[in-house]
Amino acid sequence: MRSAAVTAGNDRIRWVELPGREPTRVYVHGLGATSPAYFTQVAVDPRLSGHRSLLIDLLGHGHSDRPTGFDYTLESHAEALAAALRSADVGHAEVIAHSMGGSVAIVLASRHPGLVSRLVLIDSNLDPIPPDAAALGSSGIAAHTEEEFLAGGWESVRDRVGAHWWSTMRLAGREALYRSAVNLARGTVPTMRELLIGLKIPRTYMLPEADGPLPGADALAEAGVSVVRIPDCGHNIMLDNPEAFVRATEEALAGPVPAERGA
Repeated sequence: MRSAAVTAGNDRIRWVELPGREPTRVYVHGLGATSPAYFTQVAVDPRLSGHRSLLIDLLGHGHSDRPTGFDYTLESHAEALAAALRSADVGHAEVIAHSMGGSVAIVLASRHPGLVSRLVLIDSNLDPIPPDAAALGSSGIAAHTEEEFLAGGWESVRDRVGAHWWSTMRLAGREALYRSAVNLARGTVPTMRELLIGLKIPRTYMLPEADGPLPGADALAEAGVSVVRIPDCGHNIMLDNPEAFVRATEEALAGPVPAERGA
């Protein structure tokens, strides 16, 4: 376990680090999750192992600190992650990121091109979504006010997300969980989709085959984003079908390392 201070108040992001060769691979979890719990099985698979790998927890989640004064926007998450990567002497990393983590990774790559050489996005949010009290995840959480959520609204979330997700969600600071969800639902300007289309690095987007066609897939493909549909899985592709996930990720990370760009 390693860590780095990423805010003026010395709040620390923490990660599990596996030694290996460059380029470094950085695994980033989704809302209410933690990277070691979601990525260890695939990160140590012989087809993906051997690289220096950081299984990193975003601020407010997992093993990282949970500052109550942090705003937890996607941009702030990306800046905190950038600070952690620079502290760890990481550059031109291959970033494998799930759900909200993918949204953060898109912002990271857009703002700090020298830190990211490839993106593998796993069913990540690309567009804003409206609050919906009947929905799970960010949309459902965003249907509360922060006061309602902290006063007990989180209990209804706990009762609906199920034991698996709650096992990691309960580790997140409640302010962190709420504000991250609200800002994920709100998205960015330009949108994450627009930022992704504008990037000039190799990009892969995975989604469950059962979800049907990805909206806007043609425009993503025209911009050079590889859209890969994975069978026999739900949203947590790397947990539901690790074999297919590893094969797709191995393919996405194959080929020459892209030329280094400025920071």
